Amino acid sequence: MRSIDEVNELLAAFNQCVATGATRTISDKEAPTLRVGVDLGISSIVIAVVDEDGLPVYGALEYAKAVRDGLIVDYIGAVTITRRLKAQAEAALGCTLTRAAAAVPPGTLGKNKDVVGHVLEGADFTVSAIYDEPTAAAKVLGLVNGAVVDVGGGTTGITIIKRSKVSYTVDEPTGGSHMTLVLSGSYGLSQDEAEALKRDASREREVYPLVRPVVEKMATISADALVAGKYRKNGPVYVVGGATNFTEFADTFKKVLGREVIKPLYPEFVTPLGIALGSF
Repeated sequence: MRSIDEVNELLAAFNQCVATGATRTISDKEAPTLRVGVDLGISSIVIAVVDEDGLPVYGALEYAKAVRDGLIVDYIGAVTITRRLKAQAEAALGCTLTRAAAAVPPGTLGKNKDVVGHVLEGADFTVSAIYDEPTAAAKVLGLVNGAVVDVGGGTTGITIIKRSKVSYTVDEPTGGSHMTLVLSGSYGLSQDEAEALKRDASREREVYPLVRPVVEKMATISADALVAGKYRKNGPVYVVGGATNFTEFADTFKKVLGREVIKPLYPEFVTPLGIALGSF
């Protein structure tokens, strides 16, 4: 298991890749050892590339509306953006990327898993694996025993890991988009305007009290899942996903759960990086 400092160091390295591009060029000999993860999120599509040591060498994202509540609703858009991100990664790294993994919310592994795989294939990737999102996140955390709550745009996924294996996983339809709906109604804004307001860190103190009830609902959903999954009473919970970026998010969860809640740095990048790392 990685310490939280090690997790944060890894995420900071990936965030730097997203901000500045590739860390280095890759030789043809080294290219087959790279691992690629594609996270098809409700608000963005993220590509993560790590080397054979599991260290980030490239990262990028593009905002998109190809996914709703964890399901692909714009297949052509998803393929187009994924193809574009792949081309940008290849240009930056100086090599061809041939294989990629992806992830889907828990409970949507059937036809949605197939569609996600088709998106990767449409972007000229061979599919190496498709995980459920909290399990992918657990790869970054290096969990042997623990619980991960992955708050996505449309859903909250909870996965319990025991002895490095998934023992319980569930996904419920409450996520970042529900926060956006609250702000849209409260301020009379369009969905896009409300989404921008939600992401505006300078207005967090004004916005968070309005969305706190949504966060409390997520925490209640998580508490029920922890009981159903028979997770130990004193076990910590890791919260990840872009919707957790509010400063008080972890404290709100802690008050509801009555247990330690840990939020890594750059929680929006835990799942995409985990998808890439899970390919090893």
